[in-house]
Amino acid sequence: MNKYIFTIIISCLIGASVYANNLMDSDADGVSDYDEINVYYTDMNNPDTDGDGFSDWVELNSGYSPHNSTIIKLEDSDYDKDGLSDRMELNFHANLINSDTDGDGYLDGDEIKNGYDPLKGNKAKLSKRIEINTGEKQELSYFLGDVRMGIYQVSTGRYGMRTPLGHFMVDSKKEKAWSAAYGLWMPYWMSMQNGYFGIHELPEWPNGAKEGEDHLGKAVSHGCIRLGVGPAEFLYNWAEINTLVFIY
Repeated sequence: MNKYIFTIIISCLIGASVYANNLMDSDADGVSDYDEINVYYTDMNNPDTDGDGFSDWVELNSGYSPHNSTIIKLEDSDYDKDGLSDRMELNFHANLINSDTDGDGYLDGDEIKNGYDPLKGNKAKLSKRIEINTGEKQELSYFLGDVRMGIYQVSTGRYGMRTPLGHFMVDSKKEKAWSAAYGLWMPYWMSMQNGYFGIHELPEWPNGAKEGEDHLGKAVSHGCIRLGVGPAEFLYNWAEINTLVFIY
């Protein structure tokens, strides 16, 4: 009798193991065949695609690459050597094992670097936007399509001179703008509302001294969004005129 019950239990477990989220899972690794084929590009008939002793499900859910036998995080792995990390490949729904997902002759990494969609040919562009958190976080995030590409710490407007909230766009840019009101230079200036306020590097006195180097992460500006040295130049070069800016 006990043997009979044990046999039934084992049969149930075996039957359940070939499905993941109600989808077929041929190798019983916890990742459905559909996702193995269309999302992760792993072997649906092998529970451990890279043969490192960990199942594909365990690696993916722990943030590791299922394609690299070396224990390596998705963000540090670039299996197809296209200049785009495996983490970003997943974020953009690109092919982790094909360096040119859309077959247009350009590497996925080069397309993302230049703002193009790696899933579509014909030089299809992805939209860019900037989001700024003026609360305690004091953070700026920049997005390509629906993917957040990075986060920088900022300094937004202090009490009585709060940074305006809402939806805006970059309407002009100048590599080094002068603030007559405060007698300061504003490197990598990106204007909003025709210069009423903007995004720029930490302001600079005429003698070259930087204003507020220790203020990033604090709401102490005159209303603009201040970025540190390095991030300001990068964002200036990344964001085109008409890039959307959402401030909250």
